[in-house]
Amino acid sequence: MKIPTIWLIALAWTCINIQSAEVYQRDTDHFIQAIQKIENSGLDVSPLSIVRSLRRAVGHDDTFTQRFLGATHGDSDTAILTTNNSKNIEAWSLEFLGFFDKAIHNFVTDAREERGVVLTPDGTTVALEPLLQGIEAGLKGRSEGRHPQGLHSLTLARTLGLSFLHAFNSSSDRLGPDGCWDNVTAPMVFTLSSPPSLATDALINGGMDGSILGALLSDDTKAAPKLSELLKAYYHFQLGEAGLDGAPLISPMRRENYRKLVPSSILEGMVLEFLADREPSAEMKKAVKEGVQDFVLRYLDCPPMIPRCMWGAKASKGIPARLSPPLHFLYIHHTETPSRPCLSFQQCSRDMRAMQRYHQVERGWQDIGYSFVMGSDGYMYEGRGWGKQGSHTRNHNAFGYGIAFIGNYSASLPSRHSLSLVRHRLATCGVTGRFIQANYTVQGHRQVVDTTCPGDALYSEIRTWEHYGDTESPRATHS
Repeated sequence: MKIPTIWLIALAWTCINIQSAEVYQRDTDHFIQAIQKIENSGLDVSPLSIVRSLRRAVGHDDTFTQRFLGATHGDSDTAILTTNNSKNIEAWSLEFLGFFDKAIHNFVTDAREERGVVLTPDGTTVALEPLLQGIEAGLKGRSEGRHPQGLHSLTLARTLGLSFLHAFNSSSDRLGPDGCWDNVTAPMVFTLSSPPSLATDALINGGMDGSILGALLSDDTKAAPKLSELLKAYYHFQLGEAGLDGAPLISPMRRENYRKLVPSSILEGMVLEFLADREPSAEMKKAVKEGVQDFVLRYLDCPPMIPRCMWGAKASKGIPARLSPPLHFLYIHHTETPSRPCLSFQQCSRDMRAMQRYHQVERGWQDIGYSFVMGSDGYMYEGRGWGKQGSHTRNHNAFGYGIAFIGNYSASLPSRHSLSLVRHRLATCGVTGRFIQANYTVQGHRQVVDTTCPGDALYSEIRTWEHYGDTESPRATHS
């Protein structure tokens, strides 16, 4: 007799040495552990049957989803476990349902806690529902020998359409926000930083990842990996000294890969197609166009940013002066100490905490001095941000942002990917967001202060940038 996949999932859940769903850590590692237990059961279980069982278990079987993925009701491979007469298996099923419901079912509580999300090793948070639906669409298309139907509509266009419609009718935010975990080593509670839209950052991250992995899986010229192997390769990777230069398909590259996969004009069309039954007005269509433009700026043009609360920043020791953007200058630094590039969220976060401690304790500054810090892990780390004056370039802090690359670049360069994020993505983000003037000037720290910073190699590099210049900025008081 073929055992329904959902039984196997329940059995797997009882084997991961967690006594209750309440103590399940909300990270990709624990989710993958459960998937591996199913795959290692010794029985014939396909990746498609697993994701379909998960969809039925948490009730994601609405009409729109069924349009592209089909119904799970009546499918023996996803049969509800409690129809079996075994009391032991029924008890396991109840525990399993609680576990996966917390892991996959996405909603936001009145206290702004977002459920159905997990922390990934790169420091970003992902909603599992759109991720798994993208994977299911890719596997279904592969099994049927055709392009996956509704892939991008299921993963992101629906989310954006609902959020834009809600914002249009209620004047609420249409995108975001991000948030912070209570503990990055044992995450349990993810709290949003502001009132939520219907398209939180986690839903958008999960949607982009679902589209990317679904498209990958639909390519039947390559052997289909196990579900756990697919997720481990994408989220649990180890970068070499080259950073993201030449990196395979992994999560820090989601913005670049999604941009290649789904042009903004196509995304706008899919959002409008999702809303077609609601007969959107001309004003609503305009709102969709503006919403997609906002999405492109925030999630494709701007570099991915690790917020202060995620790298463990201490509070500022005072109230920093406010800036008056748009500013004219970007001042480029290297940290020198730490002297080596950081290649993971954990390492970069340690470096950020060490620099903040040095700046606050040894130098007596209010906070970490830089506006933004570039790691070699594919992420920019928030320092004082766009609005607050930094302590990075003596006598020039009021007139520009201080951007530091982690590492000593006297004789070598940061990765090409890191350089591009600062040269192109951060600059574009700043200009479009009206934080930086369109005719901004890039300068090395050494041009305005007696120092060797940002190192000979990095300084030679920025001299080739189109906005490099020798223009003098006015003098301002160091703070």
